[in-house]
Amino acid sequence: MAPTSFKQTRTLTTTRQRATDSANTLRPCVLVVEDHDDTRLMLRTLLEMRSSIAVVEAENGEMAIALATNIRVDLILMDTDLPLLDGYAATSRIRENTRTHKIPIVMMSGHAEPAAQLKAFAAGCTEYLVKPFCLDGLDSMVNRYLYVDKLTCQGPHE
Repeated sequence: MAPTSFKQTRTLTTTRQRATDSANTLRPCVLVVEDHDDTRLMLRTLLEMRSSIAVVEAENGEMAIALATNIRVDLILMDTDLPLLDGYAATSRIRENTRTHKIPIVMMSGHAEPAAQLKAFAAGCTEYLVKPFCLDGLDSMVNRYLYVDKLTCQGPHE
């Protein structure tokens, strides 16, 4: 993916550094895919407060695919409405890749109607979380997918 602006270049560089830092740890790794800076910051903060979780960020679907392919992540939190490539298409492409197809993907959306949820599950998401969501709900969902014995944020998928 080629950056199209200075901001995107800076963001991609920062994301790559965070991915490298996360890959050098023995902690479960969560990829947060969200185009709104404030929501990404909130999710990062909540997840990092749990000292055992490393967080890597992407602000669009293309970045999500690149990161999921090149580093080992244990869980993806994917927004639906993203620039360049929406969350549905990004989820489908992650599912099509044999290196990433088993990663749990939780689709996050402000759309609560059944049609939106059906579209997300058809794209391949594992779970659907309606925004705004309860912090206890996020916590229990993260616990469901990240186990103590699943310390896999160590490098590319095999």
